Amino acid sequence: MIRKLLTIVEETCREAGQGITPPTRKAAAIAVIGNPFAGRYAADLAELIETGEMLGALLGERAVQALGIAPGAVQSYGKAAIVGEDGELEHAAAILHPKLGAPLRRAVEKGAALVPSAKKRGGVGCAIDVPLGHKDAAFVRSHFDAMEIRVTDAPRRDEIVVAVVVTDSGRPLARIGGLAADAIEGRDGLR
Repeated sequence: MIRKLLTIVEETCREAGQGITPPTRKAAAIAVIGNPFAGRYAADLAELIETGEMLGALLGERAVQALGIAPGAVQSYGKAAIVGEDGELEHAAAILHPKLGAPLRRAVEKGAALVPSAKKRGGVGCAIDVPLGHKDAAFVRSHFDAMEIRVTDAPRRDEIVVAVVVTDSGRPLARIGGLAADAIEGRDGLR
């Protein structure tokens, strides 16, 4: 079902004329998969739900490995999907929501906060911003961010692009206040 896998690492070394030491890093692991429901309505999307579970593990592990850090060192995460023109937004929802989160949380050790997500329908080369938030506390403003991803030859009409992004830090030069990452209690996913 997987046509293509991609891994992208973005490293920011300078921001606003300031050196960033260590650089902030984001890694996206992306899969291009066939959509078994393209072009037709199906009441039961269990096949895509199961695919989401498999992709949560695969993409989560690949993204963490791309950063070369221990799973527990991941600070934020997010997920997104682009459905090709013959698919439905519900196909993306079936992959992203029911089962993708649990294996992603295992890949990053914990993850008490909701995994931010985005979905859209688009054609070949369509971009999507994968929203990011701290994995253990949603109120950590320094980690509200996104990473744009695109696959130049996907999604085809009958495909879905699925992406997981993880980071080893928050935004470079974050300074708008809010809960600091080192003050997280991590009990409820909020603070």
